[in-house]
Amino acid sequence: MKAVGNVFLIFILPLYFGLAQTATISGFVLDEDNTPIPNVNIASGSKGTSTANNGYYLLEIIADTKVTITFSHLGHQNVVLENLLLSTNENFVFNPVMKSEVTQIGGVEVTPTGKKETQGITTISPEVIQKIPGANAGVENILKLLPGVSFNNELSTQYNVRGGNFDENLVYVNGIEVYRPFLIRSGQQEGLSFVNSSMVENVEFSAGGFQAKYGDKLSSVLDITYKTPTNFGVQVNASLLGAATTLETVSRNGKLTTLSGLRYRNNALFINSQQTQTAVIPTFLDAQSYWAYQISKTLHLSFLGNLAINNYENEPRVRQTNFGTLQEPRALLVNYEGKEQTRYETQLGALKADWEPNDRLKMDFTFSGYHAIEEEFTDLIAAYELADVITDLGDENLGEAINPRGIGAQFNRARNQLDALILNASHRGILKKGNKTLEWGVKYSHEDFRDRLNEAEFLDSAGFLIRPPNPEFSNNQPEEPFDADIVPFEGARATNFVTTNRFSGFIQVGNQTKWGEHDVYYNVGIRAQSWALSGETFETNRQFIFSPRAQFAIKPNWKKDMLFRLAFGSYQQPPLYRELRDIMGRVNPDVKAQRSVHIVGGNEFSFSMFERPFTLVSEIYYKKLNDVNTYTIEDVRIRYRADNISEAYAFGMDLRLNGTFVPGAESWVSLGYLKTEENIGGRGYISRPTDQRFKLGILFQDYMPTIPNVKLYLNLLYNTGVPGGSPSNEDPYNFQNRLRDYRRADLGISYIFADSNTTFPKGHWLHGFKELDVGFEIFNLFNNQNAITNTWVRDVDTQQQFAVPNFLTSRILNLKINMRF
Repeated sequence: MKAVGNVFLIFILPLYFGLAQTATISGFVLDEDNTPIPNVNIASGSKGTSTANNGYYLLEIIADTKVTITFSHLGHQNVVLENLLLSTNENFVFNPVMKSEVTQIGGVEVTPTGKKETQGITTISPEVIQKIPGANAGVENILKLLPGVSFNNELSTQYNVRGGNFDENLVYVNGIEVYRPFLIRSGQQEGLSFVNSSMVENVEFSAGGFQAKYGDKLSSVLDITYKTPTNFGVQVNASLLGAATTLETVSRNGKLTTLSGLRYRNNALFINSQQTQTAVIPTFLDAQSYWAYQISKTLHLSFLGNLAINNYENEPRVRQTNFGTLQEPRALLVNYEGKEQTRYETQLGALKADWEPNDRLKMDFTFSGYHAIEEEFTDLIAAYELADVITDLGDENLGEAINPRGIGAQFNRARNQLDALILNASHRGILKKGNKTLEWGVKYSHEDFRDRLNEAEFLDSAGFLIRPPNPEFSNNQPEEPFDADIVPFEGARATNFVTTNRFSGFIQVGNQTKWGEHDVYYNVGIRAQSWALSGETFETNRQFIFSPRAQFAIKPNWKKDMLFRLAFGSYQQPPLYRELRDIMGRVNPDVKAQRSVHIVGGNEFSFSMFERPFTLVSEIYYKKLNDVNTYTIEDVRIRYRADNISEAYAFGMDLRLNGTFVPGAESWVSLGYLKTEENIGGRGYISRPTDQRFKLGILFQDYMPTIPNVKLYLNLLYNTGVPGGSPSNEDPYNFQNRLRDYRRADLGISYIFADSNTTFPKGHWLHGFKELDVGFEIFNLFNNQNAITNTWVRDVDTQQQFAVPNFLTSRILNLKINMRF
């Protein structure tokens, strides 16, 4: 505890200084004919580099300090970039055009005047993504530390944004929309995220009020860009959870680059830390490759391919969970027989052509295909009993169960299979004239879902099967015999073949201008989509929507560096297959698009503290939702009502303070408040399943002053509890109790043997390494018991149902090593 206290003291009072950290500037150097210039000398103090054959360069500079960068080449006049101030690990893109006259750019300072900030986009450093510890380390792990983003399950890469659910988030990789599995029901089955963090160059995220060029979803946009290699490189990561390798290659003429990654993960370390003792084999494999080829100076081709195989086999054996109150402690004891096996196999391929005839016009054409085969087979018997708990502190059997009652059994059987094929063809373009931009896009999508759902849950207590609480099953068991057919307490059985054809498009205009002495930016656009839904058991249903959106930002000419933003517009979400299927598995073709209106106001205040740059970002938001398709969440499984009889709202405030609290190490503190409620069928407002009122997230990086190569990474998260859900066949209006608050701390400590700031002479054992670090991670540092859902257990004597929390992972130690050559 003393060491933890020292960490927080250092966080609050960073009064010492360490080694200088770096930022990166990169881009392409062009001549007046838009032709790349090779061998351009680029210098900043003692650091320097030169452009490759394709004009690309990358230079590391000192962060948190104003620097001057000079671009020089024989036959061209110098380009001088003065007073560039970048934060630690920041990547600044600068594409100079070398002309016959001197181009002098003075006083450049990266502040909220940048385009991304005016759009309300959060940019995250890839280096931070790779280093911050987490049960699912990567992009989504960092997102959950942002205000407005939450989910109380460290085993899942899914996330909720400002009261929405997982299905309401857009995710793009190099402009290609990616999808999450459809049948998955628990975080421990999920495995790897699609995004390979070792391949990432840029991450942009918007929590609402985004532009018309992004798709038709209700909540958020995550836009990932994979990097284009500039030279050969190999990276290898390994830990007790798995291994990964990344290969970067560049052809001799620099026209062909490849970036390939292979990842393996095994979640057994986490699953075995939970209360259910089990024999589990959770193996996840992912292979990705990104190829880019420069056909000419105006035409580029690229290909992104992915193959992912998730195989999860689980044979649970026994479980004991103590719950209840100090006055009435109880225990649930379960003995299992059988197993569950799930397999998810997905493939994605995307071919993209970029055509840039001049520096004003750019167009691209993309063709992509996504195919998923998902299987879920379960035969599992759980014999359970409720019991009291020994609470006498002097008893050697403290915590053990006594006086069992409510003895029963539960039999789960599932034979679920899904085959999904999604084909896309799209075109986008952007035309620039001065500070004005015109962007447009059209897209065609074909979705083919073939689904067979066959699952059932039987409840047995003392030899008597419990029937669903429906009027047709009214009986008086066990006092009176009931000799009707045996039916499951809960079940779904359906076979669906559904095809959807979608046409969508957008157009938007943007401008950056002056209003008196103030800088002003605005963007106005509109989206539209038409789709036709067809199936074997219903007639074709056609629908059409359009969504206007606008963003406005102003940077006053004040002494204080401030930016104000306002965004508003219509955000509608046409149903994908899962939203068409109700709890019984039946498809409702009449489900309409859910509709929402976003109003977002924001402020960015950039200032200096401890002679280092900081930014305070604040936003308030309000969302009004109509034609809401309500749902329930069980772990990560979402089941919809498949209707549009509800309305909802969400409002809140987000704050994030970002900066180098410790010299050379980026950290941030996030605070968020959210309230979201829904009115189902006019019955009155109740909390939505994602109504997470308060959130605190801290990302902290530090190092030892006396041993600066020892780095510390701390991930702290506190979320208030969300509604715990209701039992099957019960009215959610009668079950509004919340789960316990979610508290988690993940700590990582590494020793850096080699990185971009160090060089070693030939013959030294570290000469061949560009990066080498080893370390350990402690997940759930304080061993908090966090719950994700409730298991509802019925006492057959009293018919009372008990909410038994399903606890997540406990404290875990992980060892890791990272190498780059």
